[in-house]
Amino acid sequence: GATLTIEAGTTVNAADDGTTPFLAVAQGGKLMACGTADSPIIFTPIADAPSAGAWGGIILNGYAPINTGSTAEGEGGTGTYGGSDDADNSGTMKYVRVEYAGRILGTDNELNGFAFQGVGSGTDLAYLQAYRGADDGFEWFGGTVNAKYLVAAFCGDDLFDHDEGLRNKMQFLFGIQHPGFGNHVAEHDGAPKSAVTNDPKANAVAYN
Repeated sequence: GATLTIEAGTTVNAADDGTTPFLAVAQGGKLMACGTADSPIIFTPIADAPSAGAWGGIILNGYAPINTGSTAEGEGGTGTYGGSDDADNSGTMKYVRVEYAGRILGTDNELNGFAFQGVGSGTDLAYLQAYRGADDGFEWFGGTVNAKYLVAAFCGDDLFDHDEGLRNKMQFLFGIQHPGFGNHVAEHDGAPKSAVTNDPKANAVAYN
């Protein structure tokens, strides 16, 4: 039920202490991180020469539906998500850049630059950048949250990834991959193999 507000122009440094730091917003909480074009909010490691995967990124957990069950547990211990509220509101993020995130913890246990887990359409996402993460730039796990003006650059896996029945609209997406590492521009799955007949069915649409 708490709200975390981060002011425009703030730089948030992830610890360099042998742990796996990440920022996870629990169900019912809100992150209000509203930067501007001239004063973005930057999440980056405190290390002088960071590399991809130096920390775990930003995770929002909402009450919007997923198709793997009524709820699920996020990878890397990032929290419970899922429910029945399409219009769930996990806050606002605008002009936020996440650098050197996306730590790989194990097989199918990965953290991303941004992870939207069961996030609802009441959440406002725009002008976000994922730079040089070890896994995906942006990943959606079900939910209904819309997003626009997204940049994913030089990620270790996919730039834009979604699963578990995402139903949303995305507009103005820009991605660039390094020729020597990284995977696909996009990985779009309706559901894991164990849930392919479950509702809600994925209906994610991207424009521009």
